[in-house]
This record gives sequence, structure tokens and C-alpha cells, in this order.
Amino acid sequence: MALPIAKARRLTRQKDFDPMPLINRLRELLAATKDSYREASLKAGLDHQAVRRILEGQRPAMHVCILLADYFNVNPNELLFLADWTPLRAFEIYEPRAEHLPPEALEVALDIAKIPDADTRRQVADAIRILLKKYFA
Repeated sequence: MALPIAKARRLTRQKDFDPMPLINRLRELLAATKDSYREASLKAGLDHQAVRRILEGQRPAMHVCILLADYFNVNPNELLFLADWTPLRAFEIYEPRAEHLPPEALEVALDIAKIPDADTRRQVADAIRILLKKYFA
């Protein structure tokens, strides 16, 4: 079972923090958006020095990681993990993968994927969804 957030925060603050993984990732995100430190901070809803402090090695608070992740359109757990905070279950994302599908569903998905025209492929997928709703909902 996960620790209560207050206890997790307290324990995290007691640990040593290696800022380099977070700094490197933040530099990548800044390069991708071509934002200055100040622009990224303000666009994320933070004070104008927030990103600079992180790049100087300061561990950001949890809410700072979440706001930056929202601005950069990445999963907040990525930045929380890099800042050495406990990832939050609220941000866990389940991505269906082919290996989790029953074989017959995978066969149908592969058949649909072979349809070259995107509009036709979408129409076939919509038709299958309609059939599923009609007979199994």
C-alpha cells in the first residue's frame, strides 16, 4: 500500500537529491518548446524564477512538477520521479498493448490496420463499435 502523501513528502525531503536527471529532462523540454526559463515558468503558472531554480539544482515541490508536466504535456509522474518524489497513482496511465489482447481481437485489429485508406479504416472501426454496443452493451 502506498504511503500517505504527507509521510511520503517528509521522507523524500530527508533523502539526498540528484538534480541532474531532472535538469537534463527539463533542458530537453525547453529546447523542444524553444521557451526561455522565464517563459516556461510563467506559461506553467509558476513564478518567473521557478525553472531557473530547478536548473540550479533545487528540488521542485510536487505541485511545481505537476504544473510543469501539464505545460510540457508529459505525464506528471515522469517529473515527480525525476525530482525524487513518490509518483502518484492519479497520474498512472494504462496504455493497452497488443500483448494484452485476446488473440481473436488482435487478429481483427491487424486486419483493420491493413486497410490502406484512413477514412475507410475509421468507418470499419466505427461499425465494429456499433455492433459491439448493440449486442454486448
